[in-house]
Amino acid sequence: MVESKNVSLRGKNVLGLEYFSADEIELVLQTAKEMKNIIKRDIKKVPTLRGKAIVNLFYEPSTRTRSSFELAGKYLGADVINITAGSSSIVKGESLRDTLLTVEDMGIDAIVMRHKAEGAPEYATKVVKAAIVNAGDGAHAHPSQGLLDLFTIRQYKGGFKGIKCAIIGDILHSRVARSDIWGMRKMGIEVHLAGPKTLIPRFLYKEKGIFIHDRIEDAIENADVINVLRIQLERQKSGLFPSTREYARIFGLNDKRLALAKKDVLVMHPGPMNKGWEISPKVAYSSNSVIQEQVKNGVAVRMAILTLILTGGKGNEVIA
Repeated sequence: MVESKNVSLRGKNVLGLEYFSADEIELVLQTAKEMKNIIKRDIKKVPTLRGKAIVNLFYEPSTRTRSSFELAGKYLGADVINITAGSSSIVKGESLRDTLLTVEDMGIDAIVMRHKAEGAPEYATKVVKAAIVNAGDGAHAHPSQGLLDLFTIRQYKGGFKGIKCAIIGDILHSRVARSDIWGMRKMGIEVHLAGPKTLIPRFLYKEKGIFIHDRIEDAIENADVINVLRIQLERQKSGLFPSTREYARIFGLNDKRLALAKKDVLVMHPGPMNKGWEISPKVAYSSNSVIQEQVKNGVAVRMAILTLILTGGKGNEVIA
């Protein structure tokens, strides 16, 4: 287990990577490396969080994030329950505050929360004493995804120094993009953005250390990593781009554009993919793609997060 005399996440709410230091990010990545060894075992079970109770409270649909947090908790020996908006008193009009208080009264140690409203997890920290982990709040942040993206880059590239990452697509509505930008900049990655101008937030043009391009070809050229974002039609207003077909023609990642990057470029995507729109099927399943490895790494990173915030990583045997 990774320990640090100077860095501890015990009791910390995981709301966004803007609140993490580089040392704290490093602690999570180092811990996740050990957690991944547990996932490779025949028996994926350790007693690290035995006696702890975790609730996954999801107000929006999710496959990868909710399942990986559930597995992460169970692999670590915690008791985990899932609450979704469609199968709880939320459909009867119960407020977020009352739901949080009800869950806390059941003796919960941590709440992993996804909500459509930006700032909902931060609000939760003012209502309950349990640790809050933001699993996505509107278009604001998705810190565990940002951490697993960093973990995946290090796995294949060995580090972050000199790495150029192109983030392309619907940046305006992407909580993943924001978390990646915050995390990557703190770890020294050079960040390049490209997409329709209507889908790039204005404030990013004023941020230091970010390079914004009108053409994705310019962003992709000589890139070490390309992170393709999903077109989020469910969050968008009409008129932000002509059509999905036109989007694919101008901004989609295909073979021709991929050839502009380095030969060993990593192709990433947070999922689910709109194949044929933001990314071609051939690129999505190419030898450069690490999209499925991201899914595997998501479990390890979320195991690390839960361990560090609930135990501090000290005094507990992680690998039994």
